[in-house]
Amino acid sequence: MPEHLGLYPHWYVPAIGSAWVMGIIGTIHVLASHTSVGASWLFALLETKAVRENKPELMEYIKKYGMFLLVFSYIIGSITGPGIWYSVTVASPRGISGLIHNFVWVWATEWVFFFVEVIGVYALVYLLGKIDPRTHLKLTWSFAVASWATMILIVPILSFMMWPGNERWYETGSTFDAAFNLNYFAHLGVRTAFMFAIAGAVGGILAATMKNREVRIEITRFLSKMGLAGLFLGVVMWLWYLQTLPENARIVMETQMAPKYGPFLAAVLLGTLLYFLWTAWKPLQLRQGVAVAMTVVIALFGLWPEERSRESLRKPYVAGQYIYSNQLFARDVPGKGVTSDLPMIEAKGVLQTHMFVPADLRTVTPENKVRAGEFLTKTLCTNCHSIEPDAKLRALPARFGFSDDPVMVKAYLDGALYHGTVPYMPRLPLPEAEREAMAAYIASLSKGAAPMLAAHDALQQGAH
Repeated sequence: MPEHLGLYPHWYVPAIGSAWVMGIIGTIHVLASHTSVGASWLFALLETKAVRENKPELMEYIKKYGMFLLVFSYIIGSITGPGIWYSVTVASPRGISGLIHNFVWVWATEWVFFFVEVIGVYALVYLLGKIDPRTHLKLTWSFAVASWATMILIVPILSFMMWPGNERWYETGSTFDAAFNLNYFAHLGVRTAFMFAIAGAVGGILAATMKNREVRIEITRFLSKMGLAGLFLGVVMWLWYLQTLPENARIVMETQMAPKYGPFLAAVLLGTLLYFLWTAWKPLQLRQGVAVAMTVVIALFGLWPEERSRESLRKPYVAGQYIYSNQLFARDVPGKGVTSDLPMIEAKGVLQTHMFVPADLRTVTPENKVRAGEFLTKTLCTNCHSIEPDAKLRALPARFGFSDDPVMVKAYLDGALYHGTVPYMPRLPLPEAEREAMAAYIASLSKGAAPMLAAHDALQQGAH
């Protein structure tokens, strides 16, 4: 058993918690990146049609969309990409370390394809009309293949974050055992479907501005078909995806995500379906403002809940079902030389083994109990929860009914969390003194929170 916990100083962002910084940045990045990959295939298919049917007028739209893509995807995407790396490094250092140790060469390969993709989109836009059409078509298809390759190589990492899908990886530590797991192909299908749908929606923003009536009709209907294909593929892939989830994710889906987001996402899906059917039927009625509104609806009411749900489904883990969201190692992984932290914190506690605990908090006393509890709570809980009673994202006091009674709070810490009986919460087998300190601090957060309790109860009653 190691002598110390290998944890870094904790980073906490008030009101939303640390992990949600990465989540918000990541959602923006997904919108930009998936639009880019979807648009690359739109360009390839549409340009193939233009060359085969000798319709050079379609190329004007490709150039216009390409210029839009350079700003929307390759500036916003290039900013949010490093933003994910910076935020995840401070919010989840062990999580990103675990992914790097498994997938460093996969990431390196993905960056090669991304380099080709960036060069490809610039060449596609600025060489249009300057080289012969068939050579340009080859360039466009190269851009499309490189774009999709980046998705093919990133999805194994995202799927592994849900779970390895087999026990073999824990013994071998092999990248291939981790990458091409049970969840991989279904996950890739879901993201591929979304890239078609979002590229079709964003493409409508520019199709509505085309002055040539016949071109506008043809492109709008082409986008509608692409969007409808994406929706159909997405439903099929999502049903498959649900069958590839681990047991803890199924429980979260059935008890929390489906009741909360199910009707909402179904409404967005139906609205998007009706939108693409309408634009296919009446392409000239599409206006730029409507296309912008549809893109916003998909992003805010479709993508955000979907990404938030996916992040929630893997709880209590952040990667591989061996790293808890609070950065503790939850099990031994011989293939990576990883040893579970749980026996050590059960025997010695966090305050005695964490390298960055202030000296006066190493031992819990009546005088420092609340401060020690604050350190423990921020270290062990705030990667998922915010601690302010009025916070909008997973407020920790709300989970205890805004109770200011330390005895009630400690009963939960002594029972469910100590023994790990809640599938979506990490097991925290802390010593008695540390559980008392956490209970004292969590209870102190709810003192004077009566108005919030009343609002919380009203909201719960309204939901039922």
